[in-house]
Amino acid sequence: MPLQILSHAEGAVLPLRVQPGARTTGVLGEHAGMLKVAIHAPAQDGRANEALLDWLRGWLGVRRSEIALITGATARQKSVLFRGWSPEQLSAKIQTLLAGSNSAADATAT
Repeated sequence: MPLQILSHAEGAVLPLRVQPGARTTGVLGEHAGMLKVAIHAPAQDGRANEALLDWLRGWLGVRRSEIALITGATARQKSVLFRGWSPEQLSAKIQTLLAGSNSAADATAT
């Protein structure tokens, strides 16, 4: 199932399935239309959410003002808004990054 990136008045919304407290941070693959991401930071006091946003900014090359967590602050399923991006642009960028790796595991970083 392809990623279910949604349109939003301000841009595009990426659905995520997050695994906090992982050994390394990176993309694990796709899960039910969501991008599955492992985050090294624990799910404590919002640290995993902040680490997720920081990692997404670096991985996708977006500015802090372009990205925001809009749902799922205390859940594993989250929605992240990318301001000024269309769903097609975001999907193409993600697919390019994933294709550039030999596997999803190669997209990890500590």
